[in-house]
Amino acid sequence: MAKKKDQTEKNITAVEEALSKSELFIEKNQKILTIIVGILVLLVLIFFGIRKYYIDPKEKEAASVIFKAEQYFAIDSLYLALDGDGNYPGFLEIISDYPWTKTGRLANYYAGIIYLKQGDYNEAIKHLKKFRSKDFLVNNIAKAAIGDAYMELGNHGKAVSYYLKAASSNANDLTTPGFLMKAAQTYELMGEWKKALNIYEKIKKEHYESIEARDIDKSISHAQAMSK
Repeated sequence: MAKKKDQTEKNITAVEEALSKSELFIEKNQKILTIIVGILVLLVLIFFGIRKYYIDPKEKEAASVIFKAEQYFAIDSLYLALDGDGNYPGFLEIISDYPWTKTGRLANYYAGIIYLKQGDYNEAIKHLKKFRSKDFLVNNIAKAAIGDAYMELGNHGKAVSYYLKAASSNANDLTTPGFLMKAAQTYELMGEWKKALNIYEKIKKEHYESIEARDIDKSISHAQAMSK
């Protein structure tokens, strides 16, 4: 009992000493600490001020002008969607004028897809890499599109890495099997038959209800034969 009491007293003494040292440190550095706290508060106020008086109004403005470019994109008028029609801005102008907004990032997605369709693969990659969204389906489609651009450039290693990134993020039976098929087919082109086989087997096991799984046994048999 006495030992326990002694240990408790030692702990209390240690805490008191720590508190004393902390108090002493604060007293010695009070001016510096006050300045640091003031700077942090100022930075927070600046951030929310920029958000409220600059970014949010820009966001609303960008959302109000992108609709025409989206309409042109929907009907495959890609040049008008990209460059505008003289009255309404295209995606490139929106990217330039509203770079920090969600709409500006979305315009990068559209621009990337357009450049991919037009065969300008480096520009497609540049814009698609700038795209970010909370919509994981669109995010993954953008990653797969980067893979498509690298495929067209003959960079199979980069292509397969982006297909796998698209497949591994928020896996589902709607889009994931298609991305996996692209990865497996790319491995085939690279002569990596065992890696292709592993992916085909993954589709059969984990995405057996998908469209891609219907004829997957043929792909599995072919990859098994080629990997021997």
